[in-house]
Amino acid sequence: MFGLGYDFIMVYVRNAEEADMPRIMEIELEAISPPWTHGSLLSEVEDERTCFSVACEDDIVLGFAVLRCTGDEGELLQIAVDKAHRRRGIASMLMDTVLSLSELRKLETVYLEVRESNEAAKSMYGKYGFNEIGRRVGYYIKPVEDSLTMAKKI
Repeated sequence: MFGLGYDFIMVYVRNAEEADMPRIMEIELEAISPPWTHGSLLSEVEDERTCFSVACEDDIVLGFAVLRCTGDEGELLQIAVDKAHRRRGIASMLMDTVLSLSELRKLETVYLEVRESNEAAKSMYGKYGFNEIGRRVGYYIKPVEDSLTMAKKI
């Protein structure tokens, strides 16, 4: 478990559970376009190939990260933080967790897709050593936008 203290309140990261789904869905609907369905996210919680982590404060989910591991590769499928709790280092805690889990799973490379216009996310990924390796034209919908494929050697 990883944690940072804020105003004497501890933010920590743990494995997601089915009971977290209502709060995960709230964050999903606010942060991801188009959002995944409840069923899709729940299947990732239950999938042994997936490391689904939540960042919590006082047992309230503030953000989550979904890393799917296949063989020696991983894909960061999602990382999202509640808008009211951004700029507190929670996304960084989740990225630290993703990379630690990648090492534990003995992954060689982690990939991700990011909206071309998402400067904050691209900046964070760059700080963690992810490099742009490709582009997918029209990958995202609502709104339609290209994605940048990024990768990091573990």
